[in-house]
Amino acid sequence: MARAACVRVPSATNVHEDSKPIMTDTAPDTTPDVAPPPRPGGGLTPPPTPVPAGFDTERRATELAILDALRSVVDPEIGMSVVELALIKQIVLAPGRTEIKMILTTPFCPYAGAMIQQVKEATEEVVQHDVKVTLLAERWDPRDAGLMW
Repeated sequence: MARAACVRVPSATNVHEDSKPIMTDTAPDTTPDVAPPPRPGGGLTPPPTPVPAGFDTERRATELAILDALRSVVDPEIGMSVVELALIKQIVLAPGRTEIKMILTTPFCPYAGAMIQQVKEATEEVVQHDVKVTLLAERWDPRDAGLMW
């Protein structure tokens, strides 16, 4: 690889002794060719990404499985899942105990009971034990789901 160097280059229009140096890229590269150090484990594959301390991969897999199951629970008035609508606010996992904290699209949703029951059943299929569904008093904002009407 050539490096830029400052050298005197005479030109046809400026052959005076006081010609100013100009930048060129014609200077030879004087750095030795050194191979990069080998990667851990060898080969061209990148090293494995370390898992941050305190990150529980099994817990995260369970949370994602629950969210995937909850995509089947649809708000009948809007026709979108509780996950798409951002109604699921928190998943609390503990040994033998799971709690889903959620909100509704309106405070007096006529389908609240049915949706809560569906959330409970869909989650129980994943975790294989009783699930508590807690309804939060937080107001739903369509912008949380990326909806703009």
